[in-house]
Parts: sequence; C-alpha cells; structure tokens
Amino acid sequence: MDTKSLLKKVRTIEIKTRRLSDHIFGGEYHSKFKGRGMTFSEVRQYQYGDDIRSIDWNVTARTNEPHVKVFEEERELTMMLMVDVSGSALFGTTVQRKKDLITELSATLAFSATQNNDKIGLLMFSDQVERFVPPKKGRSHVLRIIRDLIEYEPQHKATDFKAALEFMSSVIKKKAIVFVLSDFMSSPYDTAVRIAAKKHDLTGIRIFDPKEAVIPNLGLVPVLDQESDQVRYINTSSRRVRNAYQTSYQEHLNYFQETFKRAGAGTIDCAVTDNYVKKLLGYFKQRR
Repeated sequence: MDTKSLLKKVRTIEIKTRRLSDHIFGGEYHSKFKGRGMTFSEVRQYQYGDDIRSIDWNVTARTNEPHVKVFEEERELTMMLMVDVSGSALFGTTVQRKKDLITELSATLAFSATQNNDKIGLLMFSDQVERFVPPKKGRSHVLRIIRDLIEYEPQHKATDFKAALEFMSSVIKKKAIVFVLSDFMSSPYDTAVRIAAKKHDLTGIRIFDPKEAVIPNLGLVPVLDQESDQVRYINTSSRRVRNAYQTSYQEHLNYFQETFKRAGAGTIDCAVTDNYVKKLLGYFKQRR
C-alpha cells in the first residue's frame, strides 16, 4: 500500500472510530475501567483531624512523634491491545475480513482510552510476538497503532496465543486493561490465561465469520489452510466430515468461553457481520 492510500485509510478509520469513542464509549469506558485505587505518596507528621488509621507506627516509634501515610488516588491506566495477526485473520466471506474488524475495534478502544488520558500499547502476535509497541499516551500514538494494524505484514502465519500472553505478562509489570482480539482457534492456553487474569483486567474478544461454523455440502473441494499454506481436498458431501468439522469448531468455542470464565476474565463474541458498537456497549454495561 502506498503512503497516500495508507494515510487515507488511517484517516477514514480515525474519523469513524473516534466519533464512536467520543459520543458513545467514552463515558462507559471511564466508569467501568477505573484507576487501581490508592498509591503511597509520602509520610508526614500527624495533623489535627488526620485519620488515626493512616498512622505509620514504624516511623512514629522511630521518631517519637506521630506520623501518617499520605496516599494519592491512582487514576492512570494502561490499555494493552493484543492482536492476532496469524493467517486466519485474513479470512472473510462477507463485507470485511476478520482483520478489518479487529482494526476498527482496536482503534475504537484506543481512542476511548485516550479520552481517559490512559496509555495504550500494542502487541501483535502469530506463533511468535511479531511487534510490540510500548504503552504511550496521545492521538499521534494511537494513529501509529492504527497504521501498524493496517500495513504490518506478519512474518509467520501460525498462532500461539499462550506465548503471546506470557510475553505480555513479562513486559507489562503493573496491572493493565488487556483486550485480546483473536479467533482463538489455537489451544491450549488455559494456564496462561489464568496467570494473566490474576494480574490484569483481561477480556477476550473472539472475532469470527459465521461461515466458519459449518461446511456446506459442495462435493469435493480444495481448501486452503491460511496458517500452513497447505491445500487439502475435502469431501464436503460426507456428513461425517461435516459433523466432525462442526464438532471441532464448537470445541474451540467452548474452550475459549470456559477458559476465560474460570479465570475470571471477560469475553465478547463478535462476528464480522455484527454491530460491534452494540457488542462493546453491552459488555461495558454488564461489568460491575
């Protein structure tokens, strides 16, 4: 994609998603993703009216004068967008590919975080970490993230969600809001999700095309595996083949939902044909 076309596409996505963030998601995001509470600031001498529960007894004993701990409310948050850029993200049979929806969703979430003056980071993964953009604030940083999502060409096509989660947990030391955008067609990753959810506010957003759920009866057809580049001929007229595929698909879906639920993490299912505005709003409103 040439520079002019890229900038035009970035601008188009910014106009659409920023409007959604400003008028729809800003308040919901702010109210549902709050700061981490109170962070220690300093110790000072006790003053009349101070809460005795804040007395620092160690310093008081050392100085023979009452001292209290001073805390400040910690409002700043960090949002991490973990984006699956494996071969299956290029799949799409209707108005857009999974990759296109992932880009719009990511931009909407990023601009919502910007309204809250939060930092936003990006981790793109296949079966390895493809690109890591450290969290920063501001519109220009969000636009850089959108450009990366549009133009980056992954080096690998397979998927290893577990390795990506482990990397994220190792580089993001403080609690963060983490959105994982993927079709979640790889496994296992239950242990990595459980560990990440203990440290971070984790949400898995499953992006899928409804045509992936079933194989139509079309006879013997060549099928390209986007993640291995292998072409296989499948006898779709066989009910056993169609049922086996549907069973496998449902198993991946159940594994995703049950794994995140057991870990205390959130989930969103969003088809490329869905209104993602309603999906995000519904999710934000149901959070406590």
